[in-house]
Amino acid sequence: RSVRYRGGSDDIDLDRTIEVLAEKPFPEDEDIIVRERVRTRRSVVLAVDVSGSSKGERAQTAAATVGALAGELRDDDLAVIAFWSDAAVLLPLGVRFQPQGVLDALMRVPARGLTNVGFPLQLAAIELAKRPSLDARVLLLSDCVHNAGPDPRGPAARLPRLDVLLDVSGEKDLELGHELAKAGRGRLLAVNGYRDVAPALSRIFTS
Repeated sequence: RSVRYRGGSDDIDLDRTIEVLAEKPFPEDEDIIVRERVRTRRSVVLAVDVSGSSKGERAQTAAATVGALAGELRDDDLAVIAFWSDAAVLLPLGVRFQPQGVLDALMRVPARGLTNVGFPLQLAAIELAKRPSLDARVLLLSDCVHNAGPDPRGPAARLPRLDVLLDVSGEKDLELGHELAKAGRGRLLAVNGYRDVAPALSRIFTS
């Protein structure tokens, strides 16, 4: 935002400052207009694949993702959806994020069944509609081996942004992962274990 100079930002808004100087040829410090960064509260939905293919190391990756988001989004809104052939909202947007509680709930969901990638994306759109935000996005953690339900590309395209953390530690569908990220105007980053999660999230949230 553009504000009067008060000794903080030194990023001068030249257009606005020239407008002021045109009316006041002998300006004081506060007549200089500068730009200050204003942080926008984010709304993020994490969709975690807990289907039958997401066991062992992949469960650790899911846990690491929740933990990393606890630090990244401590001042933002976060929802968590677990999905397989079905899906469950473990944490709705607007509810206080308690990482240990979310982790416990996530670990209690048995890894089972097929993978319906489209369903959690539909639920994520419903969650985001509850709390509109200028910075709203969905983060999909999955191997993207979609084998249940309709084509997920349609739900992906209806999201404000979809970033894909593609788990490549086992079977995966790289092509679908890229297409989902492209449809959702986001990025795809591959993770091969829990150690890759924090660097991947850092790249996603700085883009």
